[in-house]
Amino acid sequence: MQYYLCKNSLSFIVKKLISLLVRRIPRKYLQIISPPFLKLMGLIYAGNDVECPVCEKTFSKFLPYGRVSRANALCPNCLALERHRLMYLYLREKTSFFSDKLKVLHVAPEACFINRFEAMSNLDYITADIESPLAKVKMDIHDIPFEENTFDVVFCNHVMEHVQDDIKAMSELKRVLRPGGWGIIQIPIFHPVPDVTDEDTTMTDPNERERRFGQSDHVRLYGKDYPDRLKQAGFQVKADQYVYELPSDKVKRFALPSDEEVFLVSKAS
Repeated sequence: MQYYLCKNSLSFIVKKLISLLVRRIPRKYLQIISPPFLKLMGLIYAGNDVECPVCEKTFSKFLPYGRVSRANALCPNCLALERHRLMYLYLREKTSFFSDKLKVLHVAPEACFINRFEAMSNLDYITADIESPLAKVKMDIHDIPFEENTFDVVFCNHVMEHVQDDIKAMSELKRVLRPGGWGIIQIPIFHPVPDVTDEDTTMTDPNERERRFGQSDHVRLYGKDYPDRLKQAGFQVKADQYVYELPSDKVKRFALPSDEEVFLVSKAS
């Protein structure tokens, strides 16, 4: 009994601490400074109730994560969140990403993917961002420094809500994608989802941004018209409800988001 009380107390402290750190420290720095602490937490959360498909490690549960803390969210071994685990499964089961020879541009690369994708012999894998210390190429997504039709695949997740001109940024990704190429461009979803995207790039007050857009460094809150914005940039778009195809025990085992669509974009051949 005392063991479970101690473990519950520790979980409460971890939840509050992570929520505070997420609010105070940009994720680009958290990805660098947090691994040693999270590895320790991984030992405390040892078990076989949940499994991360990215690193294939198992735990009694995943760590809480987020400004408003989400339970069972963060893999303490590789830092994969719910959306990362979903994307990895999608790539593995619904695409030829792990077998075809592909030139890949990954904007704002997630820590859980970088080493794994760099180690894949079938990929020519390039990471890029305007400020992330994890990326190899420093670039502004509004003006991507690569020629037209350079890449077979582009990834850009949870970036468009931050940029000044999302249609321009999307258009740049489409420009550097080869005809017949494809990509995944995810955005955060806040419920209830509005019908139309709410944006104001002139707003600078962080408290008002968080109230209106869900986070202090966001300049827009995407609505149900998000696929239309991708189409406006020239993409063909498929909002794939992949998670709904999976058995409930698999969704639980991998702690996947229960209602997140995968926005698969492509460039006409």
